[in-house]
Amino acid sequence: MSTPNTPETRPVRPISDLVGTSTGESWLARYSNSLMGVFGTPQRVLVRGQGCYVWDADGKQYLDLLGGIAVNALGHAHPFVTSVISSQLATLGHVSNFFTSPTQVALAEKLLELANAPAGSKVFFANSGTEANEAAFKLARMNTRNAGDGGARRTKIVALEGAFHGRTMGALALTAKKAYREPFAPLPAGVVHVPFGDLDALRAEVDETTQALFLEPIQGEAGVVPLPEGYLAEARRITRDVGALLIVDEVQTGVGRTGEWFAIGDSGVVPDAMSLAKGLGGGFPIGALITFGPENSALLSAGQHGTTFGGNPVATAAALATLHVIESQGVLANVRAVGDHVRSALAKLPEVAEVRGRGLLIGFDLALPGGVPGDANLAAAVVEAGLAAGFIVNAPGPRTIRLAPPLILTPDQADTFLAALPELVSRAAAALTQQLSHQEDS
Repeated sequence: MSTPNTPETRPVRPISDLVGTSTGESWLARYSNSLMGVFGTPQRVLVRGQGCYVWDADGKQYLDLLGGIAVNALGHAHPFVTSVISSQLATLGHVSNFFTSPTQVALAEKLLELANAPAGSKVFFANSGTEANEAAFKLARMNTRNAGDGGARRTKIVALEGAFHGRTMGALALTAKKAYREPFAPLPAGVVHVPFGDLDALRAEVDETTQALFLEPIQGEAGVVPLPEGYLAEARRITRDVGALLIVDEVQTGVGRTGEWFAIGDSGVVPDAMSLAKGLGGGFPIGALITFGPENSALLSAGQHGTTFGGNPVATAAALATLHVIESQGVLANVRAVGDHVRSALAKLPEVAEVRGRGLLIGFDLALPGGVPGDANLAAAVVEAGLAAGFIVNAPGPRTIRLAPPLILTPDQADTFLAALPELVSRAAAALTQQLSHQEDS
């Protein structure tokens, strides 16, 4: 007897049959005709990844030194993570927040353990860093300590200049960049930005009317800029003295990126809440908000926040797998060793003016070559030269390059970029000089 051709038994067509195959140029034409232009024109069409490398639609290989902006903690197509995701999806994919799953509970327990969170701490799962910060924004709004007992009413949230906390409306209110904020005003009210690293300004602004202070241990989008020594500890003292929450955004710095589980891990500071995402799922979308202690964990109650997909079995299984590999295979030690190696080598290059960062979150400012005007976007030209040479890096500023590669990057892989960088800067400078000459001729 033949097997009936039902949806359950019909052979599954490969994804290439469903989407087709084409050149990068053709894909980009189709992209411009079908997707909103909020990201501009994509730099390349990527079709495959393995470890620290990716390949585009035309077969060109690239060393991925950006890791999906600090997302692909274990590189691309990690065999253990992909097997766990496949197994979980084949078992139970989504159940909604009316139910829970073993992977959700186990991941929450693991994060509380890694964060050394005190008894009564809790976790809320979302799908991204922006969503984790949106939950943190709501948490801050519920800090009404002193209200109703003669104390000042809390209406203010403080963030730092240079901050990036996301692009949804609440997270955007926390984000400092005017170009991101102004088109969407009015944003949620009550957010004040103080100068980065200025403790006197922080003391003057954080008072009994403050609900929370948001900060990043290292501002990634600002060019990988760490908080000054001692700033975090003093921020903790200032917020505690006035009853404001200290909320730390570790979306980019968390989950081993700096060579420790969390960038604040060696500071001795216990925040009131901490947001995570990016590397947590090893490439699978997931975000988390950890609240520290029972009082902070009780600020949001049933029905006051939620998400359809947050904490689903597949995402939490992916995160558990990612944490397991980092913990069991010496990945944090590799991050520290390779990060030290890269920063040391960069600092010796005449093309590099300054190096910042920790672990494998690295920013470096380019020295301006002769003949290139000071207002030229040298970093963007280096990014383009890097793509042509097979390297993916990022330019958060006109003179700044950011590296956030997979945490499994090897010294040999890093050295291929370090050896190529002087020539990349030279090519970028030549391209800018030629462009400037053409502009003058026209």
